[in-house]
Amino acid sequence: MKDVYEMCPKFENEHYQIRLLLKKDAADLLDVYSDEKAVSLCNSDGCSGGFHFTTMDVMCDVIKWWLVEYTNRGFVRFSIIDKYINKVIGTIELFHRDANDYFTNCGLLRLDIRSDYEKPDIIENIISLMVSETFELFDCDKIATKAKAEAVERRDALSKIGFALSEEKLIGFDSTEYGDYFVICK
Repeated sequence: MKDVYEMCPKFENEHYQIRLLLKKDAADLLDVYSDEKAVSLCNSDGCSGGFHFTTMDVMCDVIKWWLVEYTNRGFVRFSIIDKYINKVIGTIELFHRDANDYFTNCGLLRLDIRSDYEKPDIIENIISLMVSETFELFDCDKIATKAKAEAVERRDALSKIGFALSEEKLIGFDSTEYGDYFVICK
């Protein structure tokens, strides 16, 4: 099995490239994380403070922390590049989750994209690049991602790819229950 923390793969099609986050992505990512509409759809379950960043200093500090988490094998934060405009338009976080709930042995995927990219065909195009590889890379039997009720386009895209809304709740480390997770099984 490939070790995603030793050699992070790239995923690519004619429209998008997905690769490990780099420090140089900060300016483009500030456009994502300062976009209140985009941030409102981010999955911040279990995270303190949310993902609304409005200064370059904060964005750079967050990227440094994300890269430390990668080095420490906590999670992988990928950047999503729109190849037509050569800009980073979002990120995908992925990690293997073991827990005492339904979402154990799970690849947990967090998708954060600019609000102007929150369209079913774009989301489908991006997520479908990674689904089959995620099972092996993160040694899991299911992939879960959150799509809030107001994320209608995201929910539509996930359904088209084969994800289904789970009635199960993800239980956080502090016993908080989180819903709105879509799951696809191996």
